[in-house]
Amino acid sequence: MIKNLIISPLQKFVKIESFSGILLMFATVLALIWANSPLGDSYTDLWQYEIGIVTESFEFQLPLILWVNDGFMAIFFFLIGLEIKRELIIGELNSAKKIAFPLIGALGGMVIPVAFFLILNQNPETVKGWGIPMATDIAFSLAILNVIGKSVPLSLKIFLTAFAIVDDIGAVLVIAIFYSGSINTVLLLIALALLGVLYFLSYKGYYSKYVMVLLGIAIWFLFYFAGIHPTVAGIMLAFSVPIRQKIDTSTFLQHLDIVYKDIKNSVVLQQPILSNEQLENINDLQDWTAKFRSPLQNLERGLHGWVAYFIIPIFALANAGVMIDSSVELETALVINIIVALILGKSIGVTSFVMLAKKLKIIEVPRDIDFKQIVGVSFLAGIGFTMAIFIASLAFVSHPEYVDSAKIGILIGSFISAIIGFVLLKFGSKKKKELHY
Repeated sequence: MIKNLIISPLQKFVKIESFSGILLMFATVLALIWANSPLGDSYTDLWQYEIGIVTESFEFQLPLILWVNDGFMAIFFFLIGLEIKRELIIGELNSAKKIAFPLIGALGGMVIPVAFFLILNQNPETVKGWGIPMATDIAFSLAILNVIGKSVPLSLKIFLTAFAIVDDIGAVLVIAIFYSGSINTVLLLIALALLGVLYFLSYKGYYSKYVMVLLGIAIWFLFYFAGIHPTVAGIMLAFSVPIRQKIDTSTFLQHLDIVYKDIKNSVVLQQPILSNEQLENINDLQDWTAKFRSPLQNLERGLHGWVAYFIIPIFALANAGVMIDSSVELETALVINIIVALILGKSIGVTSFVMLAKKLKIIEVPRDIDFKQIVGVSFLAGIGFTMAIFIASLAFVSHPEYVDSAKIGILIGSFISAIIGFVLLKFGSKKKKELHY
């Protein structure tokens, strides 16, 4: 029973992320075809079309691509924040023993790729792209694990999921600290004060999604005009959502029993519609169910599909359309640097850190995960796509000529990493089956 409570949500999460990875692939291919077709100008024109609010006293307009990257991605980061909070409190990161394995792997997967990038980089103008090879795209990587099938142990999927979440924490910190503009202290303090109000209400046990949305929009604008990337507001806002229910399990079960008995006693045989008493009982049940649900988990469940099936594919469609043409000048050194950092940096970083920590007995690797599977997953960690492209757009905001080069490096590096990871895990899984039989 307890095992099912833990494993079932994880399996559902993996299933959603896996299908999201497939949608990402289709959106990426569509964007590349569209951008390089005779309709390529319409692709550029669409994402540069400005949308906003214009009045006599106020004007706020942004190109459609920035509404995607700054607006939609704030919702994406909000969901990441919800997942991080849940994992830290009740999930795979809620104890030192659980967090040690993915934490060490994620540290290696961040530090070594950055080291590769900085060592290989020879152009002072592209040095700001050091954060690009840090992050792992969980949707793509889990999609590949899912394609391999049941031969991949659940503990490996748990490791990759927890690893990617720790990775996201690192990426968010990097974005907040290194990829934000000049800061307007007054506006930032106002935004933090509003966040403080939400945190205080959460601490007191009060939660209203309407209050959170209204204050969240205000905080987004304040972060934007303060010079802090507004997606960071999404993460910070998520931590104001309480995870505890308004009523405990025993209280809910007591009322459930009362409602069950009332409905049973009020049943009228062959009645085509519910009686008023039955309707009241059902409404009562809905009220108690709402109080019993965790606001955080309920909100996470509601957003997950929208983010996985709509926001991330739209982000890919808007950002992956790189024009591959002889007339387009590419920074070849940057492309190669990112490819190497993603493929070798991630694989060497994750594997070396995990194996060293295991040898020093700092971590304990589950028995059903072998060395070859760790190496395979370390290559899957080189699939940087969503977060890598996002960081590239921030890193080279003052040098847009490098953005396409960075995207090509990310696409090639991620594709090669995916192929190597898939082959290693598939071959390793077959070998284990043969040994088993």
